[in-house]
Amino acid sequence: MPLGAFKAALMGTAGVDAGADVVLLSTQTASNSATISFTSDITSTYPMYIFRFYNVHPVSHANFTFNGSIDSGSNYNVTKTTTVISAYHAEDGSAANVYYVTTDLAQSTAFHPVAGAVYTDNDASMVGELHLFNPSSTTYVKNFTTNTQRMDWSDDKLYTNEYLTSGYLNTTSAIDAVQFKMASGNFDGKIKMWGVK
Repeated sequence: MPLGAFKAALMGTAGVDAGADVVLLSTQTASNSATISFTSDITSTYPMYIFRFYNVHPVSHANFTFNGSIDSGSNYNVTKTTTVISAYHAEDGSAANVYYVTTDLAQSTAFHPVAGAVYTDNDASMVGELHLFNPSSTTYVKNFTTNTQRMDWSDDKLYTNEYLTSGYLNTTSAIDAVQFKMASGNFDGKIKMWGVK
């Protein structure tokens, strides 16, 4: 991948032309929104798509989730199997751990959490990314990985929390739309979708 294209992808800039390896396809901003949906540009043009999350701030202390669609966004109910691990460290240094999280899914059509519950204080937010591989394949399941970081609150302590998930959308139909939402309540923030050649 050319360094310029990779740098642009990391920085979230739009200065990458269509001939580059990493192309910014769409930017959506949530403002007290229930959902953000990407219903175009997920095609066979790119074998991988990257969704990046910038300062997602929820109204309610809830998980940030996603699901895919095989019918251009009419339904977000693709069967998936997933796994989740997390690492945390308290602001006061009193607690730290790495652990398996039981929010994973086993052949479920439910929305999959890509971040644990995000704290609602004014300075709290979540950032990270989701990689979706070969969504247009009509032969294989659609693998994905996520890595997110958030501020969380529990047991009267503030924590930094990394949340790593992976899994597959268990369909051989093409995924042509993706939706993000909080498990409950609305949110603010920005999500960008990149195509990777």
